[in-house]
Amino acid sequence: MIYHVNKENFERAVLKSPVPVLVDFFATWCGPCRMLGPVISEIANEHPEIKVCKVNVDEEMDLARAFNITSIPMVAVIKDGKIVETSVGFRPKEQIIEMLKEN
Repeated sequence: MIYHVNKENFERAVLKSPVPVLVDFFATWCGPCRMLGPVISEIANEHPEIKVCKVNVDEEMDLARAFNITSIPMVAVIKDGKIVETSVGFRPKEQIIEMLKEN
């Protein structure tokens, strides 16, 4: 399952999550973001032990600023309310899974 989060539910859905969270910061007009979308969906379907969230940076500019998003797509792994790893640009599924395993 993929959760679409915004500034109203971000703290509860992401920062206070009892499980690790993979957050995809994206925009609908972004080519690499569209390429990454199916990869993120596969990860969400194959790994129920993590929470997968998406943040549309065009709709949630405050969150984009709070996380200093300067390039998209940016994927962040958040555990216990803290970013433990980030990746900018398209990455194959295996590399994203490795980010989750390392942290």
